[in-house]
Amino acid sequence: MKGPLDDRATRLFIGLAAFFCVNAVLAEFIGVKIFALEDTLGLRPWEWNLFGQSGSLNFTAGTLLWPIVFIMTDTINEYFGKRGVRFISWLAAGLIVYGFVFAFLAIHLAPASWWVTVAEGQGVPDYQAAFAAVFGQGMWTICGSLVAFMVGQLIDVHVFHRIRRRTGERHAWLRATGSTAVSQLVDSFVVLYIAFVIGPQHWPTSLFLAVGTLNYGYKMLAAIALIPLLYLARAGIHRYLGRERADALRERAAAM
Repeated sequence: MKGPLDDRATRLFIGLAAFFCVNAVLAEFIGVKIFALEDTLGLRPWEWNLFGQSGSLNFTAGTLLWPIVFIMTDTINEYFGKRGVRFISWLAAGLIVYGFVFAFLAIHLAPASWWVTVAEGQGVPDYQAAFAAVFGQGMWTICGSLVAFMVGQLIDVHVFHRIRRRTGERHAWLRATGSTAVSQLVDSFVVLYIAFVIGPQHWPTSLFLAVGTLNYGYKMLAAIALIPLLYLARAGIHRYLGRERADALRERAAAM
């Protein structure tokens, strides 16, 4: 007698969901680091000027993983429909909250006296303070990120299927990129508005619009650059499931 895990489609969904969730959780935790794109690539700093604000290309480290999350969202949407994306989105949000709760608890555990100074030789005089600074992201940032993530995911799945109804099974790149373009426009500004405009820093409107536009531009360029990965994932799924089973899943997903 075959069990649920004997079905390849079930195993595929579990694998995609696990990869999606670990990328979403990691993006939240490594997002505390801000990196300089030009310095990373060995390029001369490019001074942008938007809405009266200027600066160089600095992004959170989480932006390295969010484009992968977009690809995973569209892949799951393609084969498992709205219900599949909503399920993994709520699951990822729950895991993110779970992770932050335990990070908060870990910060407030009394540190061993020897551990506090164990990294002095590496230039970290107070390991406890460093740990708290890295993992203790502000509540406004956490709330803004979670709200933006869920709103963006729900918009993405809706726009994806709107485009799919118009194009049929053609132009996978269009529904993937189109849904990302709309959802990330909302996501990029919602997270900044909650975390830095409503939050204690009270960014001026010009800074909010400048940083949001820059982040959105980066995400869209990354999404376009990763279109080949979307087709590679589809090809791999078709080989794993077989053309007939893969097409049946896609048809069912489109009708959901």
